[in-house]
Amino acid sequence: MTPLALWVGPEATVNRVGQVWHDQLARSGFATRLEDLDRLAATGAKAIRFPLLWERTLAGPQQYDWHWSDARLNRMRQLGLTPIVGLLHHGSGPSGTHLLDPDFPSRLAHFARAVAQRYPWVTDYTPINEPLTTARFSALYGIWYPHARSDQAFVQALLNQVMGTITAMRAIRRIQPYARLIQTDDLGHTTGTPPLQYQVDFDNARRWLGFDLLLGRVDAHHPLWSYLQYAGASVETLHALREQACPPDVIGINTYLTSERFLDHRLERYPTALHGGNGRDAYVDTEAVRVLGHFDGGVAARLREASQRYGRPVALTEAHLGCTRDEQLRWLAEAWDSAAQLREEGHPIVAVTAWSAFGAFDWSSLLTRHDGHYEPGLWDVRSDPPRATALFSLARHLATGEGQRHVVTRSPGWWRRSIRLHHVPHGAVHMGDASTGPPILITGATGTLGRAFARLCELRGLPFCLLGRQDLDIADEHAVAQALLRWQPWAVINAAGYVRVDQAETDPRQWRENVTGAVVLAGACAARGIRLVSFSSDLVFNGQTARPYTESDRPAPLNAYGRAKAAAEVGVRQVCPQALVIRTAAFFGPWDEHNFITTGLQRLKRGDSWQAPDDQIVSPTYVPDLVQHTLDLLIDDAEGIWHLCNQGQVSWYELACRAARMAGRDPMAVQPVRSGALAWPARRPAYSALGSERGCLLPSLDDALAQYFVHRHASEAVSDTHDVRVDLVRKAVDAL
Repeated sequence: MTPLALWVGPEATVNRVGQVWHDQLARSGFATRLEDLDRLAATGAKAIRFPLLWERTLAGPQQYDWHWSDARLNRMRQLGLTPIVGLLHHGSGPSGTHLLDPDFPSRLAHFARAVAQRYPWVTDYTPINEPLTTARFSALYGIWYPHARSDQAFVQALLNQVMGTITAMRAIRRIQPYARLIQTDDLGHTTGTPPLQYQVDFDNARRWLGFDLLLGRVDAHHPLWSYLQYAGASVETLHALREQACPPDVIGINTYLTSERFLDHRLERYPTALHGGNGRDAYVDTEAVRVLGHFDGGVAARLREASQRYGRPVALTEAHLGCTRDEQLRWLAEAWDSAAQLREEGHPIVAVTAWSAFGAFDWSSLLTRHDGHYEPGLWDVRSDPPRATALFSLARHLATGEGQRHVVTRSPGWWRRSIRLHHVPHGAVHMGDASTGPPILITGATGTLGRAFARLCELRGLPFCLLGRQDLDIADEHAVAQALLRWQPWAVINAAGYVRVDQAETDPRQWRENVTGAVVLAGACAARGIRLVSFSSDLVFNGQTARPYTESDRPAPLNAYGRAKAAAEVGVRQVCPQALVIRTAAFFGPWDEHNFITTGLQRLKRGDSWQAPDDQIVSPTYVPDLVQHTLDLLIDDAEGIWHLCNQGQVSWYELACRAARMAGRDPMAVQPVRSGALAWPARRPAYSALGSERGCLLPSLDDALAQYFVHRHASEAVSDTHDVRVDLVRKAVDAL
């Protein structure tokens, strides 16, 4: 038996909402970077799901522009990558047609024939990606163009796509007789409470409908035969489709956690926002993973179903999770291991596809808005050139066996832990909560940053040890050596340090804590091959610039604290060149009571005024965002100096006014002052905004402020006896 193959693919959707087109290839940059194909080949993948899309290629009536595809398909041949050519990806075709157009199949077939004539050596095709899913979104739910909402429109859109696939493959095979159809679709599964079994049965029959039609399995005995006729499909049309059956050579299964659904008639168990129904019964339709005590969904279950149902080769054609890096790694690893295990059981599983290779934009809104919500993939395109993430290393390991899996994959994914449950569990709860593998050692147990890292490591299933000064004196070489020997960490996050900027002017202890300790810890980590994160500050700069500082700008601190941080940067990188050094600024967050925003709002709540400098420009940083992205960079083996702060620059006064308005307080109670009037012993730069030449990873300041208030309100709303951590963790999982 040939080994399990790795396939790869960029997110390729070109969909339409009203008159607005959403092009993932343009947004990720894949449309303009020919060298991305070399990146994909470096994974060791055998094939690429390649988007030679109808909308992007049409240049006029039955005229096509091949310049883009010529360059890329020629490069793929040089690289030895097999293209699986896709012609339509969640789209409805060029502007002159749509999924309900009677001429849609023949027009697609014309394009397919032109593609085959241009590239007769190509043998693998997916004419239409996920036809059933696209029909649901475009013609049943009205989310995408042509925005229809009826069973009749849904069935017509599905039949048009099935016939389009059949006619496209017929046209292709006239040119390339050995062309294979690799047909994809999302294979979500539905369970529910007994009173809703009829709806569960319908949903589970419908999910196979696209494949069943292509395989010629829809006849009078099919469970949806009557439904199809009710929705306008004539018997003659259904018979014709059966006679022209075009069985896929490979069944391509796409499965996502949100596609696994649970229907519950017990409305009182859920927020009213989730209440819905089908016109016959009221019920909640929610993610199964959030409510089932025993969740047996996921990749293995769906691949096994497809193999048993059709007895044909099966591939997992999309393996992607929009989440933190550790969870993304666990999802891809579980997908691969599930496919490999099924192969050992005798199922014909041929490949796993590392999907969204260059990430995906705005799937959080189902591609209906341009919010800029980005989910990285094997590369993060927020860096130029795209930065390889830990997913690239894992994909290469899976394809070639080179290297090792990251230690974070030893712990179960969130979908296997109790954190997944948002509602009253249905059935006995079975979990595998234990996080295994070596820990991350976090210093600074009493500080805002150290506690935040511990909180979010717990959320992400990352084993950790949180140590205070009494547990570990980082400036003591012997103590550091003993701690590393005892805990055997794979990484150290140094969140300890002296943070009182004004007192640092006269307190000699700050140099020992901020410089000596940082360098001692860095040297010990380097000697043992342990990853290290160290933190620095915007106060290493003097403010003599008119643009945000980037990583390569030369430090020129104005105060003792800044001088210590600048010295620590140099010392840490000298003894530990692979260290990750994060420069950040102006913390605020929901979990401590002593940051600028929280203390200021408390003053306004008491009826006091809030003084804030209006002559210092900073880049405020929301602590949860900082911690999440630092952990991602650590897992990605990033090194060197990175600037991490929320995007946007404001004066302290403007920040205070924004926070006051969002809190429902009168911003007129915020008083602007000149920093000189505050009599601070330590000089501050008038301008210390941070930018990045390596990649702006954190979201906007407005987004961060909105998240701050969501979390603060959540914690204030719970009673003193409630575990606030549980409430915050569940909300954080929503954000993941």
